[in-house]
Amino acid sequence: MNTCQIIHIPDKPPFPPDQQPTVNVFASVVEPKLANTIIRRLNQVAPLEDLRHVKRIQKKFLEGGKTQLSVILCLADENDHHMNSLPQDIQELVNSHQLSPFIAKVCKYAALSKEEWEEQCKLWPTSYHPPTYNIDGITGFSEEDSQSIFGFMKSAVEMAKSGDGSIVNAAIIVDPQAKHVIASAHDQICPCSTSTKENGINGCSGHPEVPHSNPSKVSPVVSCLSPWQWAQQTSHTASCYLHPLRHAAMVAIESSAARDRRLFPGVEHDTDKSNGVDNIHSASTSTPAKRQKTEFANVENGEEMDPSAEDFNPISARPYLCTGYDIFLVWEPCVMCAMALVHQRIRRIFYALPNQRVGALGSVHRLQGEKSLNHHYAVFRVLLPEEVLKMDEIVGKI
Repeated sequence: MNTCQIIHIPDKPPFPPDQQPTVNVFASVVEPKLANTIIRRLNQVAPLEDLRHVKRIQKKFLEGGKTQLSVILCLADENDHHMNSLPQDIQELVNSHQLSPFIAKVCKYAALSKEEWEEQCKLWPTSYHPPTYNIDGITGFSEEDSQSIFGFMKSAVEMAKSGDGSIVNAAIIVDPQAKHVIASAHDQICPCSTSTKENGINGCSGHPEVPHSNPSKVSPVVSCLSPWQWAQQTSHTASCYLHPLRHAAMVAIESSAARDRRLFPGVEHDTDKSNGVDNIHSASTSTPAKRQKTEFANVENGEEMDPSAEDFNPISARPYLCTGYDIFLVWEPCVMCAMALVHQRIRRIFYALPNQRVGALGSVHRLQGEKSLNHHYAVFRVLLPEEVLKMDEIVGKI
């Protein structure tokens, strides 16, 4: 891989158009004059809740200009295709209209592309709705945006490779409109080091820094890949603080919240003050839960706003959590980090390396497609040239 590339990770796993998963259904040919009556009854007794993309009726044109209508009666049991397995309401409908049920296959998931939709309709008609949400990058990036993304991802990779030799994940939260770094951090489940503070990354506040007596014994850790590996180190790092929850994304979120409290002291809560490193700071405020991020020039430049200015209004100027921001991670986040980013209202997530063990955004799970969540972000993988990563020795240890 010698060139940079940005790949959108959809909310459902992609399938070849001609190899999409299917399910069995009971269907029957019906008289056109009875179609409306039968479909109304079927919608009452056997709604296709999990197959909303599948059309209930299929129309075929036969020789001689005749039309044949077939209708889906209900789902069929995968292991039992006998007609006597029909639900009682469906059986009554079959008997009253003298229908002849048969097994048909329909595609299990809605089409993600026009090519998938065309293949689906060869089995049974389905509906195709192109994505309507407007998140920059879903349909591609401009050259300027691509270069900006590559730049921030390279910075995250450099953060992951810097430090005292420990292998860590790194995170950078960015305001994409101003192209300004809001917060940056790396994992803090390894022993604290002076390089952490020198690089401007939050250290283990509230706990003294105690160097390990034998740093060479400290094993490499990437939190989102091995979140519980910290426990294996306690036998020889008892004098240094370790915590399994201080993943890079979590620490970056905490840094972003601390930045807001510093820039907008007028809306600070006493409860926001830290009670120790075991508690990840909350970025919640007294502002309305639905209020979105607004533009403010001073904050984009990292300067504190002057409360004495005439146009200063901390309630309207303070952003709501991380709404509209991007985050760049070297490794795909785990479920804990991915859910934290949902709560923070992150708009886009970029990562460079997949997490085959516990990845929450493409490798193992696809949290971005969970319909029950009240916020959804777009996810992208950034492929970087090998000379930029230079992490063969790191990947080999994981």
